[in-house]
Amino acid sequence: MASSAGKLSLTSTLNIPRSSYSMPRLGFGIYRSPPEVCVNSCLTALRSGYRHIDSAQFYANEREMGEAVRKSGIPRSEIFLTTKILSAGGSPDKSYQKCIESVEKIDGKDGYVDLFLIHSPSGGKEAIKEMWQALEKLVEEKKVRSVGVSNFGIGHIEGMKGYAKIWPPQVNQIELHPWCQQRDIVTYCHKNNIIIQAYCPVVRNMKAHDETLVGVSKKHGKTTGQVLIRYCLQKGWVPLPKSDTPERIEANADLYTFELDDADMGTLDSLDQGGKGAIVQAVKND
Repeated sequence: MASSAGKLSLTSTLNIPRSSYSMPRLGFGIYRSPPEVCVNSCLTALRSGYRHIDSAQFYANEREMGEAVRKSGIPRSEIFLTTKILSAGGSPDKSYQKCIESVEKIDGKDGYVDLFLIHSPSGGKEAIKEMWQALEKLVEEKKVRSVGVSNFGIGHIEGMKGYAKIWPPQVNQIELHPWCQQRDIVTYCHKNNIIIQAYCPVVRNMKAHDETLVGVSKKHGKTTGQVLIRYCLQKGWVPLPKSDTPERIEANADLYTFELDDADMGTLDSLDQGGKGAIVQAVKND
């Protein structure tokens, strides 16, 4: 996708499949950002131009994400907010209630969430079904605008066909970077018109001294983090870089004054280590 990448900007969006809504191409991740830090990090991100923030029940900072939006002065309708249900409640109604609690933490009793994901398939088929049916109910009630999954492989998504009113999921959020490209699930998602979000796009800075990556970053006069996030954008993914360092939050949004050429993209593509390259987890596709 390098050929069209020059048209990207901080305000670029993707149309969400089977929906009238859109999603900003760049997101801001707040994985385990401590509550006392999270509000300021989100405010820094919003001041830097991000309009997409990604939380989860597991991160324990949904309320702080919402607080930052209210403090920012930016209209709620201009900011895209995501959260995730961690585990099933034991019945569709109990899972639904867990999700409602998240929506209210983020945006109040009359509020909504732009995207709600199932965080993991690890609970098994019945848990996935229960959580998905809860999310579908939230869509019907306009408490949630779009729904998707995270860490799901091909088999997990295919397994939802039998009961899902909304299928395929509109989003699959997975670990993605040059060392973990997850090509089978990426191809499947593209084929089925599922938006791919990339978590850990800068590999938690663990590859900052990789010679190949450093070579590309020096060529463009950019940080290794900027190169990795730009790589995700040019692959057609929605990267979700996370940081609580103000300077890095700002730098991670400064991606639009350079473009990786086909040689750069090929060089980074060559770093793939398959599932072994994951620092969190690669999906299971069977």
